[in-house]
Amino acid sequence: MAAAIPVSVSLILSSDSQPSQSLPVILSPSNIQHPFLSLHKSFNFSSRFRVSSKCSSPSPSSSTTTTTTSTETETETSSASITYSYLEDSYKTGRFLSNEEIEKLNALQNFRYYQQLETGSMCVRLMKPEEMDITVKLLADSFVESMLLPVGYVSLLRYLVKQYLIERRAAMPHAVTLIGFYKGKQEMNTGEEKEDLEELAGTVEVCFDKRGANTSPPTPTSPKNAPYICNMAVKQSLRRRGIGWNLLKASEELISQMSSVRDVYLHCRMIDLAPLNMYTKAGYSIVKTDSIRVLLMLQRRKHLMCKKLAVLKNPSELDIPGSDTELSSQLDMLKS
Repeated sequence: MAAAIPVSVSLILSSDSQPSQSLPVILSPSNIQHPFLSLHKSFNFSSRFRVSSKCSSPSPSSSTTTTTTSTETETETSSASITYSYLEDSYKTGRFLSNEEIEKLNALQNFRYYQQLETGSMCVRLMKPEEMDITVKLLADSFVESMLLPVGYVSLLRYLVKQYLIERRAAMPHAVTLIGFYKGKQEMNTGEEKEDLEELAGTVEVCFDKRGANTSPPTPTSPKNAPYICNMAVKQSLRRRGIGWNLLKASEELISQMSSVRDVYLHCRMIDLAPLNMYTKAGYSIVKTDSIRVLLMLQRRKHLMCKKLAVLKNPSELDIPGSDTELSSQLDMLKS
C-alpha cells in the first residue's frame, strides 16, 4: 500500500444540482477508508445464486469417533482445497481463508442478478480486478459531476478511489464491490429489436459483517455486525432506466444469501429528498439523524436508515417499481 501523502484540495461537499460553496478538505490515501455517502437511485425479476456446500460423512459408531473426526477434518480440508482451486484467479484474495470464507468467496463468484428493463436488460455481479479501472472512472466521474471539482484534481480523485477499492477488495468475502452491466435494445426499421453491446452501467458496495465494515464509518454509525450498502453510482447517460433501483435490489438479494442478519443499513443526506423518498418506498425507515454539530466539521447532516429483509422463498416476492429517479448522480465524500 502506498504511503499516505496528505494533499490539501478544495472540494464541493454537495450533491445539489445547484452550485454550492467550496469547502477545504484534507485528502490522503487513509481518508479513502471512509465510505462515500451512498445515494442510490423493472419489471420481470430473476436471479441466480449458487452456493457450494461441503458434506461430512457421519460417524459410524462411538468407538471410532476419533478416527472419524480425523477423517472428517481431512475431508473438509480436501473439500476446501478443491473448492478454492475452482475459484478464478481474479477472485482469490492472496491471504489465508477459512473453509467458511472459501465457500462464501465461491458463492460471490457465482452470484448473478438478472433484470429485464423497459429499454434493455441488466446483469449485476462481483467486480473483477481487471474491471477496477472502469469502476474507478465511473465513481470519480460521479463525484466530479456533483462537486464542481477542478479538472486538475480528477487524476488525484481517481487515485484515491482506486486505493480505496484495492483496500476494500482485500476484505472479501466480508465486503464486495458489485458492478452492473446494461445491454440496451433498439427497434430496427424492420420491426425487429437489435441489442446493443453490453456496457458498465453502475456500481455499489456491500458490507456483510464486522470484518467487512469500514474502520471510519460515517455518522450516525450503523451496527458494525449488520450489512451496510454504500457507494452507489450510475453512469450519467444511463440514468432513469431503473438501474440504480436494481443495484439496490441486487445488494439486498446478495445480503439475504450471505448474512443471517436481516437488518440492512444505509445513509441518506437530509437535503436529498428524492433519495429519501425512494428509500422509503423500498422499505427503509429513519432510525437516527446526525446532530447539527456535524456542520461544524464541514459535513452534511445525514439520516441513518434501516430495512429488515424478509426471508424470501423465491425472487418474485421482491417488490420492484417501474423506474427510479435521478438519484445516483448524487454522491458525497466524507472527510475525517
